[in-house]
Amino acid sequence: RNASGMFNDLVSWLRRRYRIVINSIAFYPAFIALLFVLFALGMIWFDKSDQGMALKGAYTWLGLKDASAARTIIATITAGILTLTVFSFSMVMIVLNQAASQLSNRTLDQLIGNRFQQVVLGAYIGTIIYGLLLLTMVREHDSVTSIPALSTYLLILITITDIFLFIYFLHFITRAVKYEVIIGRVHGETLQAIRKICTRELPDAEEQDLPFEVFATRSGVYETYHPSLLKFCVEQDLRVQFTELPGTFVLRNGLLLRTSRPVSGEALEELLAHVDLARNGSMEGHYAFGFRQLTEMAMKALSPGINDPGTAMLALRCLFELFVYRLSHHPPVHVHDASGELRITRREWPFELLFTSTIRAIWDYGRNDRSIRHELKNLLAQLRSDAPGVDAMRRDVRAAIEQEG
Repeated sequence: RNASGMFNDLVSWLRRRYRIVINSIAFYPAFIALLFVLFALGMIWFDKSDQGMALKGAYTWLGLKDASAARTIIATITAGILTLTVFSFSMVMIVLNQAASQLSNRTLDQLIGNRFQQVVLGAYIGTIIYGLLLLTMVREHDSVTSIPALSTYLLILITITDIFLFIYFLHFITRAVKYEVIIGRVHGETLQAIRKICTRELPDAEEQDLPFEVFATRSGVYETYHPSLLKFCVEQDLRVQFTELPGTFVLRNGLLLRTSRPVSGEALEELLAHVDLARNGSMEGHYAFGFRQLTEMAMKALSPGINDPGTAMLALRCLFELFVYRLSHHPPVHVHDASGELRITRREWPFELLFTSTIRAIWDYGRNDRSIRHELKNLLAQLRSDAPGVDAMRRDVRAAIEQEG
């Protein structure tokens, strides 16, 4: 293989690993704990330095009279913060379990990836490490000036901060598990993703299929391609046309794209290296994943085991808000090079397919629920679209309401 293909494989591997590390619940706590280790070592060094001892000697109220008092303070604080950490971790696990059982497993990514709760847990762990390191530096026969009093006082201030963080953490975690908060977060992220992709007022014209087929060498979810694909197409004087919608699971040896001329050997390997096939979809990859999440939440809420039409109605309202924006904004599907030559054509979700794949799935679950029928009737009446799928949905809802008697 040539160097360019190997480099693209390396970039793809690093990108996947980066996502795994960044989205891990342990990333921020581990990073913050490392900062606390460095901070603790720096404070202990300053406490033991000539400047620190001189400061404690000049201001006697800064010193601690005996080492046992310092050890008692540090040990008590460390044990207390350890208890807070265990309790906070337990609350996070309870919230994750409740969200997964009541809404959808896919909502766990949003909850796990929340930065605030990771920062709080990192502050707790960092405080514990700070206290343990400080505890090892207190000697029984230390003089008044050699006792790390400054570090101990700073530990007290950090502990007070941790207590206030815990109070806010309780408020945050009780809000985070509310259905409207989770659904609102998914709605906001999906809308942001649509605004990033759908930047045109009119849709691009469709192109005829290119003659030569390229098949996937491994299975995965197709979401997008790397920006470096455009440079590759220019170098190879090639046109590429993707055949699958973003978010589609492509099997190994399944049709992935078409090209304007035959591609084989190292060039084919390099071409496929520019296309990322992930194991699971994500909001970063395409906004269709957000529509899928909202649909699954509504369907889960309407399942017999949960039977919560109120949550389903909230998800429906969010979906229709996204439909309104998508109706007037279209994604560009053609990518040209610097000279204006068409190089890449990708498929995007047309509005009608996006509508039917979400609302029809919810309708299959909720057609027998009176509140869902009337909510859909109200929302469909306000949706300014005469697409065949939307009109068919209006007729079905109207017929179901007429049968209520």
